[in-house]
Formats: sequence, C-alpha cells, structure tokens
Amino acid sequence: MTTRNDCLALDAQDALAPLRQQFALPEGVIYLDGNSLGARPVTALARAQAVIAEEWGNGLIRSWNSAGWRDLPERLGNRLAGLIGAGDGEVVVTDTTSINLFKVLSAALRVQATRAPTRRVIVTETSNFPTDLYIAEGLTDMLQQGYTLRLVDSPEALPQAIDQDTAVVMLTHVNYKTGYMHDMQALTALTHECGALAIWDLAHSAGAVPVDLHQAGADYAIGCTYKYLNGGPGSQAFVWVAPELCDLVAQPLSGWFGHSRQFAMESRYEPSSGIARYLCGTQPITSLAMVECGLDIFAQTDMASLRSKSLALTDLFIQLVEQRCAAHELTLITPREHAKRGSHVSFEHPEGYAVIQALIARGVIGDYREPRIMRFGFTPLYTSFTEVWDAVQILGEILDQKTWSQEQYQIRHSVT
Repeated sequence: MTTRNDCLALDAQDALAPLRQQFALPEGVIYLDGNSLGARPVTALARAQAVIAEEWGNGLIRSWNSAGWRDLPERLGNRLAGLIGAGDGEVVVTDTTSINLFKVLSAALRVQATRAPTRRVIVTETSNFPTDLYIAEGLTDMLQQGYTLRLVDSPEALPQAIDQDTAVVMLTHVNYKTGYMHDMQALTALTHECGALAIWDLAHSAGAVPVDLHQAGADYAIGCTYKYLNGGPGSQAFVWVAPELCDLVAQPLSGWFGHSRQFAMESRYEPSSGIARYLCGTQPITSLAMVECGLDIFAQTDMASLRSKSLALTDLFIQLVEQRCAAHELTLITPREHAKRGSHVSFEHPEGYAVIQALIARGVIGDYREPRIMRFGFTPLYTSFTEVWDAVQILGEILDQKTWSQEQYQIRHSVT
C-alpha cells in the first residue's frame, strides 16, 4: 500500500521538481487541470508588463522592428518545433486552433482536389474535440462539393473507415475525454496507403507526450499553447505543414501577414513561401509574447524526462483511486497501457459534475466533461507525487460522505 511518505520520497528524488518553483501556483490548491489551462509561469507577469509599459508604452509602433514583434510568430514556432518533432522554419504560432484547423483542412482538400478529385470523405472520430468537428462541418457546408464527414465511434474502427473515398483523416492525437493516445505513425502510414492525407490535432499532446511529426510522416498538425505549454488563457495556437506540401496551395485566409511582400501593399495576394503563408492578420502581441515564458521552462528539460514522470504520476493516481475509492461507482475510461495513454486520467461517476464541484471547493481543481466524465490532468513540470496522494484522499472523503449531494454542488456553471 502506497503511503504519503512514499510520495514524499518520490518528490525528493524527482529531478524535475525544481521546475515547479517557476510557476505561480496558489497556496492551498492542487491543480490537476493543466490539460485544460496551464499554470502561469512566474515570468509571464513581468513579460506582459514589459510589453505594455516598455515596448508599447515607450517603443510605440517602432517595436514592430525594435522589439521583434513582426518576427514573433516564426521565432516562437522555431522554439516550439523541437517539442513536436518539426524543424526550424516549419512552425508558426498564430491565431487559434480552430482557425488553424480551417486553414490546413482547406489546404489538404485543395491538394486532394488536384490529386484525387473523386475523394470526398473526411474521416474523424465522433469523440473528437467539438470545435474540430464544427470546423469540418462548416467547411464542407461552405464548399458544397459533396464533401462529407465520416464519424467513427472507436479507435478500433478507424482502419476500416479509411478507404478509397477518403480525402483526409483528421484526428486528435490524445483524446480530450478519455486520454486515449493514437499510434500516430501507424495511422498516418495507413492513411497514406489509402491515398489520403493526415491532419493531427496536438492540443493534448504538445508538451505532454513525445511527438515526432517527421518520423510519423504526418502531413499537417495544429495545436494550442494554453494547455501543457502554459502560454496563458486563449494564447495563440500553432500550425505545422510538411515541407513538401507547404507551397503546393495557398490557405484560404489570405491576410496581409501571409503575403510574400507584406509592406509592398499590393492589391493582389501572393502567398509567402513556406509556413509563413499560414499567417493571416495582425498578431496580438501581448498574448503572443507570453507564450515564450512557457517555452523557456521546456528548454530546461526534455520530453523523455517529462513523459517518464507523466506516466509515473498517472499510474500512481489510477492505483490510489482504485485502492482508496474501490467502494464507489468509479469507472476508469483512460487506457492503462502506457503506449495508449496521454497525460490526463478520466473516471466516470454518475454524479461526476457535482463531485468535481465538491473537489474544487476543497482546493483540488479538475474538470468535468459530458457524459459523467471527471478529468484530472498531470503536468510533469509542476505536479508533485504528494499532491496526487492528497487529491485522492480528498476525493475519497467526498465520495464517502456524499458531499457532492449538497445543493451548491448541483448548480451548473457555464464552464465545466
């Protein structure tokens, strides 16, 4: 039986433990929701103040040149690239995940329209993150060229769903509900064998699990920076395109930042070469600048070390929940197999929403997703083993005492 002292010993031996001090974590809170919004790097406050007070306040418009604002999307992209197995000049940090998905899905369909014009199917999962489904649905409605979504209900059913009608396979690498992690390399290979292109959403992967887009042979990838990358609420997303595909077509949001000669102010659009063509409009510099604070911390470690700790944390959580809470109606829906698990763990409970609200009131922050799913994220940069032990004890007390049944925990908030 694992004890709290055992967890204290694990923390004492943890080489990543000192990185926790680089995050502004409130006292009395066990934060297990970094898979939804990462904690604030300590340096982010000073960085935002510098942008506002110095670069904007004193530099004014000169800061587009003197403070490097114009090149920030590319510079951040180069810093992020190593975390996802991309190369220099292949990633830009810009816009939102939804907008970037619209760009790459549109581009992929345009490529396929020239290569295999009869292909009209986009394969994805029913449980894919809703914005991905909505963007694909909206795009197919807009194009009105017979494109359809083929929704698959389980990972096991994916291979049979990818066939000669498939234009694009659009998947999230780590499922936002269950934490199930696809074999990116195997599914991309299968996608290519069938003549389709592969788009990967890395929102729950980047900074949490090792990703190598080149090794996997991926075609397109997008993802956010506000989860495991700790860029701040609503911080800009990123987009990557395989170099051999990048210049084949222009993406449809042809804004002036993606023009090959931006300040020539020409009346006709000519896309930049390379990933810069996936930029669109003027960048939100204050928010964008803070992304670098999170990337600075990643530069002090490596994904192999982070993955090792992530698996240890999630293994411990599963073990302790099943020991401490065995008498309660909890169902693990996250894979036990390491190769299929991301960095969050989900349990179903009939009163999952109320249980999460009761946990938050006790200082343990997780989140809830329909139906009945309680999600707990484990961010190796700042989550400790002792926090895992403490969180499970509090969960057990709430379940034992049915604290969740109190009226205040039944009230539904707009964000769950």
